[in-house]
Amino acid sequence: MPEVTVRYWAAAKAAAGVAEEAYEAATLAEALDGVRERHPGELERVLRRCSFLVDGDPVGTRAHETVRLADGGTVEVLPPFAGG
Repeated sequence: MPEVTVRYWAAAKAAAGVAEEAYEAATLAEALDGVRERHPGELERVLRRCSFLVDGDPVGTRAHETVRLADGGTVEVLPPFAGG
């Protein structure tokens, strides 16, 4: 199972209470399931508005269960930012 680093930004970082943490997950959907399990509550609500980068590439509208993660990869959790 790949181990990835999930990095939280802005409101996601505030809701998680940490800047980053490790997860074992083969897909973005699995990683986000782990995030929701570890941080129930406010972070779950923030995630609904977030966009995601996987190893620097935007996920866009792709289904999260189709986005494969590589061992040592990074998932960036990006809430909407004011001012674009």
